[in-house]
Amino acid sequence: MAQKNKLQFIILGLLNQQPLTGYDLTKAFDTEIGEFWQAQHSQIYPQLKRLEEQGYVTHEITVSGAKLEKKLYHVTATGAELLRQWITVGTPDLTATKDEFILKLYFIHSNRDPRLPMMIQEQLRLHTDKLVHLRQRMTVVFPDKALIEAHYGHYLILQHAIGRENYYVTWLKQTLAALPAEQ
Repeated sequence: MAQKNKLQFIILGLLNQQPLTGYDLTKAFDTEIGEFWQAQHSQIYPQLKRLEEQGYVTHEITVSGAKLEKKLYHVTATGAELLRQWITVGTPDLTATKDEFILKLYFIHSNRDPRLPMMIQEQLRLHTDKLVHLRQRMTVVFPDKALIEAHYGHYLILQHAIGRENYYVTWLKQTLAALPAEQ
C-alpha cells in the first residue's frame, strides 16, 4: 500500500480550524501538533504549495505593520471534503515509533552493562520533564470542562500523551530498581 502523505491532512485540519500563515503552521508543530507529529519548515511550505496547486487551499495577501506582506492560507471546500474523507476512513495500520533509546537497549546484552544505569537515568529525567510539561499543558489548554467539550480530540491526544509518559516513567523506575546493585 502506498504511503499516505499525512502532512497534507495535518495542514488541511489546521486550516479547517482557522486561516493561518505558513509561519503559524510551523509554530503549531512546535506546540500542540509537535506532541505527536513532527514536521519541519522545509516540509510545510512545499506541501502548502502542492495543496494550493491541487485546489485544496488558497491564500490571500495580508499586510502586517507598515509593509510586511504575509500569505494567509484558507482551506477550500474541496480541501475540507478531502479532510472529512480522510478522517472518516479507518486507520488499520499500527505505526512503529522511532525511539533511539529503545533501539540502543536492543543491543545491550546484559543487565550488568555499566552503561545501563546512566542511560536509564537520563531517559528517566527526560520523560519526567516531558510528563511535567504535558500536565502543565493540560491545565493551561483545558482549564474548564467547556474547553474539553469544544476541543475533545485535542483533549484525548493530550490525555493519551500523559498516559504514555506516565507509563514510560514508571517502567524506567522499575527497570532501574531491578538492575543488579553492583554494576
